[in-house]
Amino acid sequence: MSDPIIVVERLSKRVADATGVLTILDDVEFRIDSGQTVAIVGASGSGKSTLLSLIAGLDTPSDGRVLLAGHDLFALDEDARAAVRATQLGFVFQSFQLLTHLTALENVMLPLELLGRPDARALAGEMLARVGLAGRLRHTPRLLSGGEQQRVALARAFVVRPAVLLADEPTGSLDHATGAQVMSLMFELNREAGTTLLLVTHDRGIALKCERQLVIDAGRLVGV
Repeated sequence: MSDPIIVVERLSKRVADATGVLTILDDVEFRIDSGQTVAIVGASGSGKSTLLSLIAGLDTPSDGRVLLAGHDLFALDEDARAAVRATQLGFVFQSFQLLTHLTALENVMLPLELLGRPDARALAGEMLARVGLAGRLRHTPRLLSGGEQQRVALARAFVVRPAVLLADEPTGSLDHATGAQVMSLMFELNREAGTTLLLVTHDRGIALKCERQLVIDAGRLVGV
């Protein structure tokens, strides 16, 4: 049996506010095997997005550790964590996070260029064609619909063939029909690439399409 791609051990996050110490995550533990599709579900404010940020190494925990593809993230400095993110992770966000001054093609090329890939333009064009946007390569985000922007974001995430895709409410800014189309495409791309998918969602229907559901309640893991 291969080692898990994600290991979360006794992970806690606390912050101080005007009323004292607020516990956002409390002693969370789980493992995810390579290639699994996993949904993180829970009420608003339960700690789902904070957990995703910690797994990405974008935030630091108060206690515990995260192993990502064998890397102990918080034993690394920020530059080393950024290097792990660049080679191991893809991201899809509710708000798309496209660079507004770049075309769809340039947005998808960017992570490849940061990795020094000389074939960035060709690979980005192929990926945009795969998500149905071959005719939108030169369009900037403001000329694209919400669904088209999220497909650009999917292309950008998958073009580097990440080991893990982290998606935070990817349909939250889309209408139901468009969101369903985007999620269908995400699962297709995930199967094709053999990527591990970790998805934060409030949509029970989307969560049930994943192999596992991790249920967070008030910062604690209450169901796996």
